[in-house]
Amino acid sequence: MAANAKNNRKNHSNQQQTKNKRKLIIFGAELIIIVIMVGVLWWVMDFTEDNKAPHITEKFEPGEVKVPQQVQQQIEQGGAMKGYMNIALFGVDAKNENELYKSSRSDTIMIASINLDTGDIKLVSVLRDTYLNLNQGDDTYKKCNAAYAKGGAQQAVGMLNMNLDMDITQFVTVGYAGLAEVIDGLGGVWIDVSKAELQHINNYQYSILGKYAKTRYNINIDAELNFTPDEYFWDYDMVPVKEPGYQLLDGLQAAAYCRIRYVGNDFERTARQREVIKAIEAQAKQADLATLTKVFESAMDDIYTNLDAATILTDLLPNIAKYRIADEGLFPERDKQEGVNMGANGICQIPNDLAASVSWLHGFLFDDNDYVASDTVKNISDKIIAAASKYRGGN
Repeated sequence: MAANAKNNRKNHSNQQQTKNKRKLIIFGAELIIIVIMVGVLWWVMDFTEDNKAPHITEKFEPGEVKVPQQVQQQIEQGGAMKGYMNIALFGVDAKNENELYKSSRSDTIMIASINLDTGDIKLVSVLRDTYLNLNQGDDTYKKCNAAYAKGGAQQAVGMLNMNLDMDITQFVTVGYAGLAEVIDGLGGVWIDVSKAELQHINNYQYSILGKYAKTRYNINIDAELNFTPDEYFWDYDMVPVKEPGYQLLDGLQAAAYCRIRYVGNDFERTARQREVIKAIEAQAKQADLATLTKVFESAMDDIYTNLDAATILTDLLPNIAKYRIADEGLFPERDKQEGVNMGANGICQIPNDLAASVSWLHGFLFDDNDYVASDTVKNISDKIIAAASKYRGGN
């Protein structure tokens, strides 16, 4: 574990003062945890000597993140999306704090949709290799996880709204360190590790530790992994997972489990990520106030978000007892996409009919089974099919 890791953190005050790059002290991989932790945050603010206000980045206006006009009008007119809060959750391959903001790909992309009346939460994983339009301005088509690397959270949220007819203006981003810190603070998470997964989980632990794995554990490591990891891992005692089965994983082990990509395909990888989320939820529900407060304080440096306290206090906390993960899904649906080698863009997941998949998404999230995709989505869908047709047969 990393009992002394936080004692070695350097002063991040200069980075924390960077304009438009603020962080709120919450963990973003699970909405139930967010709700519970924000309550703890306000308790900490009210009763601790420091009494420091949370730091947040600016909220996005709908126009800044390409919320389609059709979607805005539907909500204003009391359509099916009214009464939901939709939040983008990004897990990035950030090796340090600066890469939380930009220049790192979002290997995990999820939409968490909260029904504010019922408390039901639906999670949808967006396959990171899905070939989508990253920027309406220059009509750039690539794997969708490149949006975060190119333009940070604002472009990544805009990419989701533009391609999926969503109204997302809020996001939470977490890196390896933030994920590991929360899990360690909760005492670990229970995961059923398969025999096939066991072959890779320890290698991914080493890869997260970067060059420290090479010096501390005397292993060979690829040149691309010769980096200095986040400070949280500087004193981390890496513990190999020795056997398969249902077991308690620490933060580094669980983060490595989320990264496994050689067992099954990306469908299975996103399923592992959601499994860790649900395991975190289970641990958080058993934690007491003191534990959650400690997790809060520990993870504050490794989370980036624009969720503000007022929104959470008004829209989320009043219904805290009702929140639960009601369902989970995958976009594009498994039977409505195919892998195509798109030349310089590599093998991408191509939606066979993006407009139809968007209609399915709105039915899944908002019970709007009659939803018709916007003209923008239909246009994007046509361009994706046309681009893929040039490469089919050459995989």
